Amino acid sequence: MPSGPISVDTHLADILAQVRPLSAYPQPLLEAVGLPVAEDVLSPRSVPIFDNSAMDGYAVRYADVASATTDSPVSLPVTGDIHAGAPSAHPLSPGTSMRIMTGAPVPMGADSVVPVEWTDAGVTQVQVRRAPTLGEHVRPIGDDVTKGDVLVRAGDMLDPRRIGLLASVGIDQVVVPPRPRVVVMSTGAELVEPGRALHPGAIFESNSFLLTAAVRATGAVAYRARSTSDDPAAFLEALEDQLVRADLVITSGGVSKGTRDVVKMALRSEPAMQFRQVAMQPGKPQGFGFVGSDRTPLFALPGNPVSTYVSFEVFVAPALRRLIGRSPVSRPLFRARLTEAVQSAPGKRQYLRGQFIADQDGTRVTPVGGAGSHLLAGLGAANALIVLREDRSDVPAGESVPVMLLDREF
Repeated sequence: MPSGPISVDTHLADILAQVRPLSAYPQPLLEAVGLPVAEDVLSPRSVPIFDNSAMDGYAVRYADVASATTDSPVSLPVTGDIHAGAPSAHPLSPGTSMRIMTGAPVPMGADSVVPVEWTDAGVTQVQVRRAPTLGEHVRPIGDDVTKGDVLVRAGDMLDPRRIGLLASVGIDQVVVPPRPRVVVMSTGAELVEPGRALHPGAIFESNSFLLTAAVRATGAVAYRARSTSDDPAAFLEALEDQLVRADLVITSGGVSKGTRDVVKMALRSEPAMQFRQVAMQPGKPQGFGFVGSDRTPLFALPGNPVSTYVSFEVFVAPALRRLIGRSPVSRPLFRARLTEAVQSAPGKRQYLRGQFIADQDGTRVTPVGGAGSHLLAGLGAANALIVLREDRSDVPAGESVPVMLLDREF
């Protein structure tokens, strides 16, 4: 164990080196939204499956209507109606037409469709007043997808557009990893559930709500456990109860140097747990390791709310993305111009709450709220974290700095 604080990058690298993706298996299409596919998905058929009409109108042979104009319309008998989902019972004979709806199969013998707007909309006899080009308004077989095309490549995330594409070729299942099941636990005898009466010295418990919401925003399944007391035995009992439904556990509080830091006291004898000081602000005390017979990853985060949230974004969210095989694992950093000067503690990577704006004048970021790691109002107003390197202490207004955008999907 290092004698002094380790860097953010070292701690994150150690975590990611130990976290393994969950095993993928076939799942229903809608259960796979937001997950990466584990293998290439090939189309089992061409789409369209048959030639179909792109317009409401009349199926015709081009040769029969090529000369049609407004001044010299072509008149054709209408020998049938074709609706979407109901194929024509017979082929189109030369010199005739069939009424056809959008999406309906083009009958054998027809090679073009005349939109109803180019006709007199006749029912038994139609006057064609404008000629289509050969094949116009016909969607041919395979116009969109050809059988064997790679629709989604391994690692691609299944967004709504890709889900629609897979459904359009008849795929109802896809091989993806499961959504990680994450148990969130808070510790502290002073914590009271929101909605209940506060007793002297108590505060409302917010960390588990913050973390549960953050977990769900990543696409994982979150279970919020009730906060536990400062008794190590009670904490271990509660943890053991939760492990049966957890692919990952997050605790908050009880990891610093206090005399009643319950998480550290309860888990410090676990050989696969490490408690470290990380050169960052907020979020210096960190714990990570594995617990239980199934070696479930456990993140022991600091208890101040802003420290908890920053730690989640920097360390836990990348681990969750690694569990489901998503890439990149960490939020990308963008650049923005500081609207006012800021200060940072030398030797620590600083994460300041900020309000990021991008408009015609470029990108800029304004610090919001105080520096205290207990100040949630500033975090609530922020949509970004200003990231200052360990070698920066005074950064003037107008300088371009890295920012982590918190509301942006990646």
